[in-house]
Amino acid sequence: MAKRVLVTWIGHTDLRAMAAALPARDRRDVLAAIGASDVAQGVGPIKTLVDQHAFDEIHLLSDCEPKISRRFVQWLGKPVAVHHVKLSNPSEHKEVYEVVRSTLESIPGIAEADLSFHLSPGTPAMAAIWILLGKSLYPATLYQTYEGRAWITDIPFDLTVDVVPHLLKNPDRFWQHLSGKAPQDVTGFESIVGTSRAIRLAVGRAQRAAIRDVPVLILGQSGSGKEMFARAIHAASHRKDKPFLAVNCAALSRELLESELFGHVTGAFTGADKDHPGAFEQAHGGTLFLDEVGECDRTLQAKLLRVLQPPPGQGPCHRVFRKVGGRQDSESDVRIIAATNRDLRETIEAGTFRKDLFYRLATVTLKLPTLAERKEDIPLLARALLAQINTQFRNQEHGYRDKSISPATNAFFQTYPWPGNVRELFNALVQAAVMADSDALEPEDIAAAIADVPQTETTDVLRTPLGEGFSLERHLEDIQRHFLRRAMEEARGNKTKAAKLLGMRYYQTLDAQLTRLGVTGDW
Repeated sequence: MAKRVLVTWIGHTDLRAMAAALPARDRRDVLAAIGASDVAQGVGPIKTLVDQHAFDEIHLLSDCEPKISRRFVQWLGKPVAVHHVKLSNPSEHKEVYEVVRSTLESIPGIAEADLSFHLSPGTPAMAAIWILLGKSLYPATLYQTYEGRAWITDIPFDLTVDVVPHLLKNPDRFWQHLSGKAPQDVTGFESIVGTSRAIRLAVGRAQRAAIRDVPVLILGQSGSGKEMFARAIHAASHRKDKPFLAVNCAALSRELLESELFGHVTGAFTGADKDHPGAFEQAHGGTLFLDEVGECDRTLQAKLLRVLQPPPGQGPCHRVFRKVGGRQDSESDVRIIAATNRDLRETIEAGTFRKDLFYRLATVTLKLPTLAERKEDIPLLARALLAQINTQFRNQEHGYRDKSISPATNAFFQTYPWPGNVRELFNALVQAAVMADSDALEPEDIAAAIADVPQTETTDVLRTPLGEGFSLERHLEDIQRHFLRRAMEEARGNKTKAAKLLGMRYYQTLDAQLTRLGVTGDW
């Protein structure tokens, strides 16, 4: 049976109720400490609840002096864990949320507990945060107390049942306000190329995240520009004049990665002949980008989780870490942006990635569109990338003549799915610029640079020679096969979705054409 855990704030009404039971001098000290002028009637919200309902653990958040909290615990007469925190404004929702979320994550076994929140102590903002968390990330029983009574209060909605599914029916509608500007019009994101709605939306979300010191997890396929977005978020933040440091978690062994992140002291291991500052130290005041964070092993994940947990009362970017071989903790102020091309939810289910670390990294998630999802951006991207390539080659090779992109090539860009995304497009342009004889890159130059595209499918169908052996009917059937195959590949074998891609009302129509034209494949 799960243990019953109660979490709440120590409110001023609780302390005023305690003060009523103290000697006159102690009473005055308590009231003065909390800025109150008189005591409260009764025993206060917390004592009312814990006297009427049993809990295996009681966790109290307190922003008052530790000696006042200790006195309250003694008066309460129950085993209690007090979490001392600092609040500059107890009515500021954002600050209260960050403190509460950090505290909940620090409680061992919280995920498996039968959790309860007490709404009555504290400010309205505190009660609102308990409701939001209790109806979403931390499902909990919600209690209220009044005039000596304690009861479970029923909040008639559930974020995960009533709200989130409604949002997911048409998520774009709720984020349209973020897609108003092209990247070149957004400070910090000028290097992002494109005008498609998908890239505008991604930039809009990233810009909102940039201005706040919250961790960001960037999700996207290889080559979709995760590091470029991380650098743009840093450039758009108040940390832009401080260091940006990128660490590829997949490129180093666990031992080397630990040293790279946290640093090491002289003699920590063979070859450690001098102290080495790690990324958390070097990026002080700035941003640390953890690329391919999904490749970290469980041991390092546990250490990362500890570092990413700010101490009570500290800001969200306050890091405490220990160098490899060191005996003392070091501190720094570092904002974390992480990225992965993996589905971390699948790795959590497989037991290879910690759920608590995922939630620590994913305060804000940013999913980047694939190149296939922003095809209207490809001509702009190709032109910008080719300009970089021309500059590089011009500086290296005397007499180099700049390459351009023909209209037919721009049309060809739209027909290829680009599984390697922007990186594949860049590599194809480099190879085409090296190998092409003419100044304008033609479709066959790009096709030759893409190793896994059969040449027969890259030929411009409008240029197929007429005459001997040409059959219009057979040629049109070949075109049909090409688009049927593409639709099935893009829909991953889902015939209903493939039919919609092809403008067909019913999947049965698609099924009949697949059979008639003999189109099969391992979708």
